[in-house]
Amino acid sequence: MQRKNVVGTSLLLSSLLIASSAPVWAGGKIKIDDTRWISFGAGIRTSVASVGDGAPNGTSRANNFNLENMRLYISGQATKDFKFYFGTDKMWGEYGVLDAIVQYEPAKKFNVWMGRMLTPADRIEMNGPFYGLTWGQYSVPLYPSDNDAKHGANGVAGTYGRDDGVTAWGSLGKFQYAIGVFDGYSGKANQTDAPLFATRMAYNFLNKESNPGYYTSSTYYGKAGKILTLAISAQHQGDGYGTATQSGSFTGYAIDGLFEKPLMNGAAVTIEGEYKSFDISTAAVTPTFSMFDGSAYFASFAYLIGNQTGSGKYQPYVRYTSNNPSVGDSSSLTEVGVNYVISGQNLKLNLDLTSGDASASGVKGIDHNAVLFGMQFQI
Repeated sequence: MQRKNVVGTSLLLSSLLIASSAPVWAGGKIKIDDTRWISFGAGIRTSVASVGDGAPNGTSRANNFNLENMRLYISGQATKDFKFYFGTDKMWGEYGVLDAIVQYEPAKKFNVWMGRMLTPADRIEMNGPFYGLTWGQYSVPLYPSDNDAKHGANGVAGTYGRDDGVTAWGSLGKFQYAIGVFDGYSGKANQTDAPLFATRMAYNFLNKESNPGYYTSSTYYGKAGKILTLAISAQHQGDGYGTATQSGSFTGYAIDGLFEKPLMNGAAVTIEGEYKSFDISTAAVTPTFSMFDGSAYFASFAYLIGNQTGSGKYQPYVRYTSNNPSVGDSSSLTEVGVNYVISGQNLKLNLDLTSGDASASGVKGIDHNAVLFGMQFQI
């Protein structure tokens, strides 16, 4: 998701300059007049991984080159209170609309977004892939709008954590909230056209986290000062699971926490954790949309080494995940890695080793080990 306003390519900007009335450059934006402006950005995440026993023959190592994300960002302002945001990403091998939001932002205490956006959820889903602490943060079960798209369920419950709806969000002192209503699961089980209700409530015990809208980050590399934030998120949809003849509801909640403390010489300690519980209430049928039922948790620890080496700093970390479904086998995954942080979340490299059988679906997979090298760039 977009965190920074920037100028796009010269060809696109030239076209916009011709089409607008006397725009000027200001602060990395195209300034049309004293009120209106438009800005552009982009983000790329790409990786190569060697996965044990991952080749088609089941015994050789697989070598996977992945363009994980390719995002284009456009944002702008029409009046002081009315803004918009539009973003695209690589989806199922093609490119499509990721976000399309009309943003009414009159004050810190109360704002309204309407369109296609992130459903309020736990921290790792509000981070998006670009603002996580670890490269493989999606190893616990995801809420429907994210679980659906990542596992090829035809987008009937959302796309990459997004859904069409409306969200009211804001902050009262150190308390932050987001409450939304969305289309949710729209498959055959939802004969009543029941909406999805989603919320996230967070309290900042130390410094207040500062992110666009109700988004989050899992590390600030010590630059945000002392952070201790606890949050609870919850989602519910009646007729959000099952089949047309045997439907049931989905209810899920998550409790997540983030602690970060800057140390001397630019070093920082970061601790992140989460507990998540999902419940699907339906008869024993084979639904058209698969959701996790049970509990899961993860914990991460990272240490940003203060002394800069070359262009950046090293941030070694470890993360453990445990998924425990109500029916079926439990699974776990350990990730040990290091980020090489050159320019915060705008430019970093990652090298990690994972071992285990957990995944974002919550279903026990093949126990494997993998070595991954990833690169992340934003502007």
